[in-house]
Amino acid sequence: MKTILEVEHIATAYGHSQVLFGIDLQIRQGEVASLLGRNGAGKTTTLRSILGLTPAHKGHISFMGQRIEKMTTDKIARMGIALVPEGRQIFPNLTVKENLVAFAANRNQSKRPWSLKEIYQLFPRLAERAGNMGNQLSGGEQQMLAISRALMTNPHLLILDEATEGLSPLVREEIWACLRKLRDQGQTTLVIDKYVEKLIPLADQHSIMERGKIVWHGNSESLTQSPETWQKYVGV
Repeated sequence: MKTILEVEHIATAYGHSQVLFGIDLQIRQGEVASLLGRNGAGKTTTLRSILGLTPAHKGHISFMGQRIEKMTTDKIARMGIALVPEGRQIFPNLTVKENLVAFAANRNQSKRPWSLKEIYQLFPRLAERAGNMGNQLSGGEQQMLAISRALMTNPHLLILDEATEGLSPLVREEIWACLRKLRDQGQTTLVIDKYVEKLIPLADQHSIMERGKIVWHGNSESLTQSPETWQKYVGV
């Protein structure tokens, strides 16, 4: 499998405060990867560096074989990275359907682009709410819409920041089921979430962060055999 994303020893700071210290990350085509760690460990800053929102001042980032660490965020997005941000950030004054079609694109020419019909099959609740405004949706419905909006860009890489944060157990299960379907379809995905037990059967590889560094990396089998490791760095 070819490498889709390669992060090499990046360091990132907010002003004079360094937050990331030599982060390395590699995701291959068709893989699901997780990024784990407590609040403040540096996970979201890592995503912001990949997307050019908070550029790294050291190291290299390559996407689809092209260096992107000096590119603008909009250009990186057009290359085929789609983010489902923490807090969802859907447009409250657009309907569900308008939120979806406004971002439709075909950024991965090797796959047939997502259609509204397929999105509604993935999340039937959105079909029922197609005419509702974004601000009329529950938190769970907003997260479904945020994921669907990202998929409508037909990305090479889908990134979810706090994939199930603040959702009810029932809705969380819907989101996990969706991610399993996407994995089975070959969608390359990077997931940030705290539910390690759900990520172990979903993801191919896992990286654990602490204080701006990767302190552990391995596959699901290794993580299963090291419960003390993720409980130490991720557990409440």
